[in-house]
Amino acid sequence: MTDFYQNGVITTLHNLRHRSLQSIEEELVGFSRQSPMALILPCLYSELEGPALKGILSELAKVPYLSQIVIGLDRADESQYRHALDYFSVLPQPHAVLWNDGPRLQSLMEAMRSEQLAPDQLGKGCNVWTCFGFLLSPGGPASVALHDCDILTYDRSMLARLLYPLAHPTFNFRFCKGYYARYADGKLNGRVARLLVTPLIKAMEQVVGHHEYLSFMDSFRYPLAGEFALRTDAIPDMRLPSDWGLEIGILSEMKRNYSVNRICQVELADVYDHKHQDLSIDDVCKGLSKMSFDIGKAFYRKLATNGVVFTSELIRTIKASYYRIALDFVESFAKDATINGLTLDTHQEESTVELFAENLMKAGHHFLDHPMEAPFIPSWNRVASAMPDIHQQVVRAVEKDMEVHGRPMKKATELAVA
Repeated sequence: MTDFYQNGVITTLHNLRHRSLQSIEEELVGFSRQSPMALILPCLYSELEGPALKGILSELAKVPYLSQIVIGLDRADESQYRHALDYFSVLPQPHAVLWNDGPRLQSLMEAMRSEQLAPDQLGKGCNVWTCFGFLLSPGGPASVALHDCDILTYDRSMLARLLYPLAHPTFNFRFCKGYYARYADGKLNGRVARLLVTPLIKAMEQVVGHHEYLSFMDSFRYPLAGEFALRTDAIPDMRLPSDWGLEIGILSEMKRNYSVNRICQVELADVYDHKHQDLSIDDVCKGLSKMSFDIGKAFYRKLATNGVVFTSELIRTIKASYYRIALDFVESFAKDATINGLTLDTHQEESTVELFAENLMKAGHHFLDHPMEAPFIPSWNRVASAMPDIHQQVVRAVEKDMEVHGRPMKKATELAVA
């Protein structure tokens, strides 16, 4: 996407294919001396058995500017955790593997849950939240990036471009979101972003009128990208969603806490491919069906907090407007795919739109029927006010897990000594 078009209310940083990765990394090494950088990898154990993660670690092993890598490991028993410690030992950077299912971290979680200070449901949101709590201990990094562990087309330039806007001493950004084109194997991908999020934003603008929040969300070229970076001091006040509305929720939190001139998006790659979720037509609790339901709830919640009054009639109107706009988008994407030699199944696309429209209705009624639902994980500021040493407790639990299993954690401060 070699253009320099600025549309929307946030800054877009393009890749004009003029600068080498070596040049960017050399600058980042210099920046890191005053502004340490870390990476979070939220990970399922099953991803250690997939094709993507080995390639990601091979690329990360070449990154010269990271002070620390934090891996949040979900769905692993003790033998699998021990294997994960060996698996990630190829990383030369100081790194920690958080065994989220282990007894030490689970004991801490139970202590926090007893005070209603921790998420009730596991998932990516809980994983990321726990990794944030680990990094907020004294002496942590100035900036942190996050990306998933299922990226099949990973290149370390993605990480460099993600962190550069935050690390550069003359830039004033607090948050950076990645974007890219989603196609692979001759197909146009990114169904939830293409067929749900963008037409839903357009529909809501049509129904409720111009809204600052909707203009902000419409500025992102790929709002569901799992790749983002932020300044660490932006973390303590964040309230993360506990469901699959994580990416939308994080953008909403940045909008709540910062002016739009402190937020940017950066082009990460020409093409991007990762593990694809099933549509799960028959089960709203799984796959893209669950994702569309949670994203719908996230939008209803955010607009309600900004003063929009939702009724059953308004939700039906949004659904009808969304459905018509999304079908028009299907036509546009079909033409775009054709001129680029890609395939797109129009019948399947329209069936997907029908499912998303149905889930928007369900999400709207769920929102109306559960006015007291607490959809956010408590912020770390709130947790620390009740448990002042909680960050140190998280670090000690992780250190003990790694030490007991024969992989003592090398701390980020040891990198400078080395």
